[in-house]
Order: sequence, then structure tokens, then C-alpha cells
Amino acid sequence: MNGLKHKNFRMILTLLVALLMLPASARADEPQAAAEEKVDVKEIVFGHIGDAYEWHITTWGEHHVTIPLPVIVYSPTTGWHTFLSSKLHHGSYEGLSIAPEGSPYEGKLVEHDAQGAEVRPWDFSITKIAFALMLNSLLLVIIILGVARWYKRHPEGTQAPRGFVGMMEMFIMMVNDDIIKSCVGPKYKKFAPYLLTAFFFIFLNNLMGLLPIFPGGANVTGNMAITFVLAFCTFLAVNLFGNKHYWKDIFWPEVPWWLKAPVPMMPLIEFFGILTKPFALMLRLFANMLAGHMAMLVLVCLVFISASMGPVLNAGLSVTSVFFNIFMNALELLVAFLQAYVFTMLSAVFIGLAQEEPHHEPTNEIKEI
Repeated sequence: MNGLKHKNFRMILTLLVALLMLPASARADEPQAAAEEKVDVKEIVFGHIGDAYEWHITTWGEHHVTIPLPVIVYSPTTGWHTFLSSKLHHGSYEGLSIAPEGSPYEGKLVEHDAQGAEVRPWDFSITKIAFALMLNSLLLVIIILGVARWYKRHPEGTQAPRGFVGMMEMFIMMVNDDIIKSCVGPKYKKFAPYLLTAFFFIFLNNLMGLLPIFPGGANVTGNMAITFVLAFCTFLAVNLFGNKHYWKDIFWPEVPWWLKAPVPMMPLIEFFGILTKPFALMLRLFANMLAGHMAMLVLVCLVFISASMGPVLNAGLSVTSVFFNIFMNALELLVAFLQAYVFTMLSAVFIGLAQEEPHHEPTNEIKEI
């Protein structure tokens, strides 16, 4: 009987040891599993700041929650194609597919010619950036029309605006008086509609880009095509409405004659200045907004990168990442306003320089008595 009890005790003890060793063996496999499932920081960062044919909202388990967007393509060989981007999940559709990594058209819709080479069709698709641009523009129109409706219902002097309308009046008067009026000069009213639109368009898109959930998160002002169009609009406002004195200072500036002839050194420098001003506007807005988004995304990825470094280091880096993200989000709120302010101010300065009248030196006249 004692031998049977001893044998049963040994069996129970062996079973307990095996159960205790099971988590240890599972933990031993964790680094290998973590090594197999490394966080692709490049894919996460460029996937969020880049453009796409669908809007990825979240991942639930192994299921990706996305909003398919319209694909509108014209091919010289096969004609027009219109369908939702969800048709491309299984590869090609109607001869069209998204170019893989390493392709010169990576991430873009392509088709293959008779030789099997990738060819880009005319792509008019509503991508993520285009959809966010239209959505934010519609939101801006609703806000401005709502404020205008309040003023239509309340004649001047009857009631002071409060709440959101009062805040909008503060912003509008600040931009109009402190930026447009002071930088453009006496003819500021002609350019006020464009400059006010540019300010609120950039500011609203910057704010929407900071929202982590749909319909925010799109990197509209961090897209060079958007900043190029904004800078081009300023370029047109400066050069189409520039006065005679502005063009005279470009092609025949008031400098010593040997800087203008026979080699037109200064006119060439002034002419290139016409192009460098909008280029600086485009690059400044693009680079600042893109860098802010990338910094926040890298800090978020730091939590997942440190998951395989042990619980102590992971906990420390996670807390640090959270605090830095809070700081960066607060900083980006300031940057969202400052970039809209700087773009509008520089545009107003360039427009004002093109409207400036020549200054005549006062002459000493002797009056006869």
C-alpha cells in the first residue's frame, strides 16, 4: 500500500513539473515568434502618410476594416474602367493591378502590354488623399456658410456673436487685420478672399490630419501635389496682378548699369526669384507637416519594436513613447496653426511687394514770396 501511494505521489509530482515547465517552454518560443512577426516600421509610417486606393480604418483580429474608394481609369487600349478598389484585393481586375514593391510604379495602378511590361493608364481615381480633400473642403464650406448664415440673421450691432461663431470672427479678423491688411497694403480687399480661404483650408486640413480615426488621419497638407497647387495659386496672384513697378524691378532693377548690361545678371536673378518664392512656400508646408506625422508614427511604433526587448525595457519605452506622443500632438496643434499662418503671411507679403508703388524722394522746393 505504501509503495502504491509513493508511486501515485511520484506521478502527481511529475505531472506538476510538466505543467510548470509548459509556460517556460512557451516563453522560450516567444522570442522566435516575435522574430518572425517583426514590426515593419517603414510599412506602417509610409502606409499612413502615403496615398492609397482605399481608406484603412483599423484591423480587427485578422480582418482589415477598410472603406473601398472608386477607381476611375482610362486605358488607351481597353478604354474606361470604373469599379471599387475592393475588386483589387484578389489581384488584378479587368487587366488592372496595383504595382508591387520594387516596381517603378509601386503602389499605383498599372496594366501590362503585349510584352508584359507595366504601363500606367490615365488614373482619375478617388484616392484617400483626394477623398479627404473633398471631405475637408465640404466641411469648410459648411462651416463658413453656417457662420455667414448667423450674420445674415443678426444685423450688425444687434447682437455680439458667441461660441463657435465668435471664435470664427476672432480668427477671421485676426487674419484680415494682422496679416492681409498689414502685408498687402491699400489694395488688400482684392486679395482677402483668396488669402482667407488659403488660411482656413490649410488650418482645417492640418487639424483633420491629426485625428487618429476616420474621417481624419489623411496627410493632405503633407502631400506635395496639394502644396504645389496652393503655391501655384499664390504665384498666379502675385504675377497676374503685379503692377508696372513690380515688373520694372525684375527686368530693369535700380542697380549699377554693369549689373544689367551687357550681361543681364540682376534681371536673371530677379526672374529666378519669381520661381523660388512659390517653391519655398510649397516645400516649407510639405516638409513641416510630413515631418510631424512621421515623428508621431515612429514614436507609436517604438512601443511595438521594444516588445521583444523584455518587459522592463518595453515598459520604460512605452511610457516614454506615450508621453512624447502627447507632447508631439500638442506641438502639432501649434504647428497646424503656425503653418497656416506662415503660408498666408508670406503669400500676403509676396502679393504686397507686387502691388507696391514707387517711392519718390521729396524735393526741396524754394517758394518765392
